[in-house]
Amino acid sequence: MSNSIVPVHLVVKSMRDNGYKNTAYAVAELIDNSIQHGATNVDLICLEKEVILGSRTVSRIDRIAVLDNGNGMDKETLWSSLQFGNGTNLEESAQTGIGKFGMGLPSSSISQALRVDVWTWQKGADNAIYSYLDVKKITKGEMSEVPEPTNNEIPAEFLNLVGNFGKSGTLVVWSQLDRCLWKTGKTIIDHSEYVVGRMYRKFLDSRKCKINAIVVKEDKYEIPEIVKSFLPNDPLYLMKNTSVSKALKDLGLNDPMFVKHGGSDGFERKYIISYNNKEHEVYVRYSVASETTRKGRNAGGLPHGKHAKDNIGVSVLRAHRELYLDSNWTSGYDPRDRWWGVEIDFPPSLDDVFGVTNNKQYANNFRELGDFDIEATLKERGQTIHEFKEELIQDNDPKVHLIEIAIDIKNQIKLLMNTISAQAKRLEKDDSPGRHDSNPKEAEKHATEITKTRSEDGHTGESETKAEGKSEEEKQQEIENELTGDNVPEATEYAKEIFKSDLKYQFVNSNFESRAFFSVSPVGGKIIIKLNTNHPAYNQFVEILSDDIDSETNQDELVNRLVKAKDGMKLLLMAWARYEDEQPDGKLKDNVKDARMDWGKMASEFMRIDD
Repeated sequence: MSNSIVPVHLVVKSMRDNGYKNTAYAVAELIDNSIQHGATNVDLICLEKEVILGSRTVSRIDRIAVLDNGNGMDKETLWSSLQFGNGTNLEESAQTGIGKFGMGLPSSSISQALRVDVWTWQKGADNAIYSYLDVKKITKGEMSEVPEPTNNEIPAEFLNLVGNFGKSGTLVVWSQLDRCLWKTGKTIIDHSEYVVGRMYRKFLDSRKCKINAIVVKEDKYEIPEIVKSFLPNDPLYLMKNTSVSKALKDLGLNDPMFVKHGGSDGFERKYIISYNNKEHEVYVRYSVASETTRKGRNAGGLPHGKHAKDNIGVSVLRAHRELYLDSNWTSGYDPRDRWWGVEIDFPPSLDDVFGVTNNKQYANNFRELGDFDIEATLKERGQTIHEFKEELIQDNDPKVHLIEIAIDIKNQIKLLMNTISAQAKRLEKDDSPGRHDSNPKEAEKHATEITKTRSEDGHTGESETKAEGKSEEEKQQEIENELTGDNVPEATEYAKEIFKSDLKYQFVNSNFESRAFFSVSPVGGKIIIKLNTNHPAYNQFVEILSDDIDSETNQDELVNRLVKAKDGMKLLLMAWARYEDEQPDGKLKDNVKDARMDWGKMASEFMRIDD
């Protein structure tokens, strides 16, 4: 086999500028290799030494190492792993895990350091084989091939630090760190924990792999300065025992920050992409902050809110390992973006479709669609979505496979934002428990009394007949099912509050996918009126319906609300008038007119609120 380093000394300097965002992302390449080779334990080791700066002696990072208990490598594998573009997962049939490009070890290493040394063993650490790369030697023309692996003892400092090496494993050590911006081991770990914890959250949460961080000083290898295990950092905030858990517990919260969005179908949606004569599965998952998480003033300024601020975007996962957090799908300025979570998970076999870069930091094709207004483009071109996709097919553009997924994600984010706005309105009313039972609205109370009178006079409705003979538990479950079906967060707790209330009528802000302004659901003995937050009329009336007017509301704001309500009412009436006007003469038009008359008679009875 040829062992030439490609492209040797002429371009090795440019290869050092290969786009790794920082040391944490470069370290992630080594962790990828460890997990790919069966490691269940990975140690990120930072070795410091004391240096003199002026009149002071300070500790500075001297070497960075990654040690694992994976399967180790034989001579041929180690030899090829240090060559650029000659890894063990280049064939399509081997591309099922998080490795692929044969660039990870050498590329990530020289992006941070001038030298990388590798020890690996399969029959005990005493039988380790060794090879290395040295950028200085390569640039001077002194090194044109990867040195043939030889038996070599693992450095004593690592043996003293770890004590008991596994039967198999690998140790990668970076030295002459000329491109590491962080100067101490603690700083490296602080920055790496958030990123690495998010990248490998699936592996950490399932306990398939444990990632530890260790900081030691020179000549004190048996007494580490820092030892900690990385916790998962879940941007969907559905996992337990994560890096935000302590902040939540300090607030007395034990549950995850977010809840699944939309039930089983809405939370995880599966898409089948046909590519290269095979079918591939892609999953997209959604979550939204619970109201409990957002209670109180300035939740975004609290530690858990600040944590969420650093996790804004669509998390792009390849083989369950995060490539990056894509902010192209967000507004970029709206603080409410922190309260929703979206992740997309695809297999390595779709790398070309998603446009995965060789350093596994971006999926460029998917990223472009986040910043691309599909609806505006179709309108501008006068095209249908089918015609647009046909154009992409003619251009051999792989993004054609992602168009429908992109449209769905954009629509779901709109729904999530509407849910978050509706939450805010509810939370603005009163932070105290029982917001539906305490100080009930006069309108709902009046309507409940009118309905009771009508029932006594023999005018029963579906809400009464459906509830007959049902237990309290059954009626409450009916309400919960109704809320869950329309993406109302925390449906169980919300259903309890609605059921316990004495009020017959309950208004619920919901983001159901319909062109109707509201829906009416007679369930559990109640009449639930769901206002569609996706409908333009919602924004026209929401400030009046929010019930947060008090003695401190200034006159200008009141006038503005009244003007908007008046205009909104006119528009609704004009929309009905036009709807009636467009009906063809005959029975259908008569039915619409009759419905208007009957509704008017009911309205006149309900609206005598001062009697």
